[in-house]
Amino acid sequence: MSRHAKINDASSFWMPFTPNRDFAADPRLIVAADGMYYTSDDGRQILDATAGLWCVNAGHNDPLIVEAVQRQVATLDYAPHFNFGTPQAFELSTRLAGLFPEGLDHVFYTNSGSESVDTALKIALHYHRMRGDGARTRLIGRERGYHGTGFGGISVGGIVNNRRHFGTLLNGVDHLRHTHDPARNAFSRGCPEHGVELAEDLERLCALHDPSTIAAVIVEPMAGSTGVLLPPKGYLARLREICDRHGILLIFDEVITGYGRLGKMTAAEYFGVTPDIIATAKGLTNGVVPMGAVAVSREIYASAMERADTPIELFHGYTYSAHPLAVAAALATLESYRANEMFARVEALAPKWENALHELRGRPHVADIRNLGLVGAIELESRPGAPGARGWQAMKLAWEEGLMIRVTGDIIALSPPFIITEAQVDGLFDRLADILDRLD
Repeated sequence: MSRHAKINDASSFWMPFTPNRDFAADPRLIVAADGMYYTSDDGRQILDATAGLWCVNAGHNDPLIVEAVQRQVATLDYAPHFNFGTPQAFELSTRLAGLFPEGLDHVFYTNSGSESVDTALKIALHYHRMRGDGARTRLIGRERGYHGTGFGGISVGGIVNNRRHFGTLLNGVDHLRHTHDPARNAFSRGCPEHGVELAEDLERLCALHDPSTIAAVIVEPMAGSTGVLLPPKGYLARLREICDRHGILLIFDEVITGYGRLGKMTAAEYFGVTPDIIATAKGLTNGVVPMGAVAVSREIYASAMERADTPIELFHGYTYSAHPLAVAAALATLESYRANEMFARVEALAPKWENALHELRGRPHVADIRNLGLVGAIELESRPGAPGARGWQAMKLAWEEGLMIRVTGDIIALSPPFIITEAQVDGLFDRLADILDRLD
């Protein structure tokens, strides 16, 4: 019996966002990781072109992070943060407050991007209630948005398959039009020129629902999981203006873009647009220990502290909020980013990344290419009657060729660790060119 057969003999593990039956027949098993590479169960080196799931920004097995977590587990394995505290959690909050945009200087800890989004939505509703504006209960998301898998996140999210099996979800939610416009913006380098007017769709929703009923708008500055959909130039600034006009909070879901993916700490910094709340996770701990952090403006925090009618200002939290191991991982991750000048590295490498990616234009079945920071997408033409099949074939071929890529439908998404070298960038796209040439 083969190793694969032994591992897949039992079906106890219901795998997330995976065709489980297909995986059982053709497993892709990982047993180790270091630097830019995974090691498969058959001993092959697999170049990680996705930073795990957008999270291993500093590369695998970073010694600063590994040693910090090892020390922490031997010192303080767990402590609650309901009515008690740990010094390191306050230290991390101070560090993060100095890195987020000016004014977003209070942090609430979660354990994932999904929890960060649900926390951000709850804080937005709480803020309006504290101000005596309890009629503001409506939440606005965007088509093709991904905001995790909690009921709040899939309600404001706009990916059909994530929503259709789970009932009516949250009430009072509506969606902006998405910004993907390949007819005008195909093969854009960086943010596309066309589409700023799509932000005006928020005015339509304000007219439809009455802006005094809308609590918050949540968008990904760059929509990652749905296929790397980039904001048109000026789009985010326009959303900010409309929200300000109507007293609506603006939430950025930066679970993917936070912690350097675009060459800055946040996409808010990159675009020069400051929201009221930023939801983060992934790169906060380099994927080593699950953790998320929600940054809120001092006005939002003050509203809770000054207007609360009970000793507990916010009835919300998680058993593992600010878990000591996660805090240790986060502090070490931030130090690794600083000591190794990771964000500047992304900024310097981005032009090389862009040029190498766009050299794939003209390869078979390539319908569009998009990039921003150290993110790239290759959109493939779908097979007639079989959407997603060509992307799935590309993912499997890549694994065979020692390359981990992510696919969403027929879109290949790329987001390597920040430690990738120029030579590895060239090698990555050489292999991708060969894979594209072999697609049916």
